[in-house]
Amino acid sequence: MTALNLVATPGGLARVEGREAVLLDLPCGDVAELLALGEGFAPARRARELRRLPLADLEGELLAPLARTRAIWGVGLNYRSKAELTGRPVPKEPILFLRAPSAVPAPGAEVELPQDRSSQVDYEAEVAFVVGRRMSRVRPEQVWEHLAAVTAANDMTARDVMAATGTPSLAKSFPGFGALGASVLDLSGVPDPGDIAVRATVNGVVHQDSSTAELIFPVPDLVSRISHFAVLEPGDVVLTGTPAGTGQDRQVFLGPGDEVEITVPGVLPLRTRYRALPGHS
Repeated sequence: MTALNLVATPGGLARVEGREAVLLDLPCGDVAELLALGEGFAPARRARELRRLPLADLEGELLAPLARTRAIWGVGLNYRSKAELTGRPVPKEPILFLRAPSAVPAPGAEVELPQDRSSQVDYEAEVAFVVGRRMSRVRPEQVWEHLAAVTAANDMTARDVMAATGTPSLAKSFPGFGALGASVLDLSGVPDPGDIAVRATVNGVVHQDSSTAELIFPVPDLVSRISHFAVLEPGDVVLTGTPAGTGQDRQVFLGPGDEVEITVPGVLPLRTRYRALPGHS
């Protein structure tokens, strides 16, 4: 069975095939809506092809592939490299938070820096997993069969807002701060779900380069723990944490004109550009 790699376009969901996007006859605007049907990727596999377009023609036109997700869960300090660099002790329990789904922008979007609230906006390269089957009190060994897909995430954070409020949801829910995509890859296309590479470049320079094999709380443990406190529904997203190399680690934060690219193998690159708030420079 060939793995699906889906993008959201103005014409609907499309399957990525090499340098082409194959538009599918589906009643879904994005992957979260597709998975909410309760059949995983099966509807996309049997959908009729409408037409083919060069991916290059969709540059700047792709929509957020998980805009309709119901919940986005995140976790702090989940890479050993990050804990070692900061000197913080390895947590005994995951540091969990929820982000407002309204923070999800389109891939390639230009995000406005909230300069009236923050001067320390930071990028965080992460691997994100998408729930395929309803999860409640699921054991770690059952987690993989409940997950449907993987994608890239830029888990942006206003570090000074975080320090001032102690509230991750506020520091991470500004418009555009929850970038996901640019495509969503069926988990069957991942050779080793426990060892997925993730990389971030800022203006073409690599600053983060790691793998989920370095997680403090591996994916089955992390997702299982969440499911014992909250029900996870198809289309929900779970972020897995970020490795060392963020702007916070270098004390260099994002400014107008910067571009961040997050790459996860098999997923189209996730690019985010930044512009100044009107009246600020």
